[in-house]
Amino acid sequence: MKRIILIISFILISGFALSASAFEYGYTSTGFEYVKHQHSESSYQHAWCSAHNGIEEFENKDFTKVDCLTDKYAVEFDFANKWAESIGQALHYQRMTGKKAKVVLILEDPKKEMVYYHRVKKLGRIHNFEVEYVTKDLLKLNDKGQCQYLDCKCHRKDKKEDKNSSTENE
Repeated sequence: MKRIILIISFILISGFALSASAFEYGYTSTGFEYVKHQHSESSYQHAWCSAHNGIEEFENKDFTKVDCLTDKYAVEFDFANKWAESIGQALHYQRMTGKKAKVVLILEDPKKEMVYYHRVKKLGRIHNFEVEYVTKDLLKLNDKGQCQYLDCKCHRKDKKEDKNSSTENE
């Protein structure tokens, strides 16, 4: 009986933990779940890369594209929910360019998402790549909460979900 109570308790606790996510989700018209972001990844990439005199979307000989190539780093940008993917891409870009790999995590809610940064930072120490994070402060938002990049999601006239869009999960 104790074992059954323990199992049920574990299931209930796990369910509550999973529902306390750091991310807001949306659904496409076909039912696929994606994480909602107020600003596009490319807006963060533009801001950071221009501040570091980098080359955006540098194409490697295998046709993969480095988000930002600086004199020292091959940089991959990703939102916190894609932390694991960012590591693999950055390490691949390091191999392709000969520059040191760097992951720049985008934290939209730093209090909730800092756990992902610390996870990647620890792996960076172990596997010898650089890690930093950026927040929306990098975008220098105006009083309407919009960034300076007109192709960003924050400039859409209709901010309702575009259920037919396949680019929502940037």
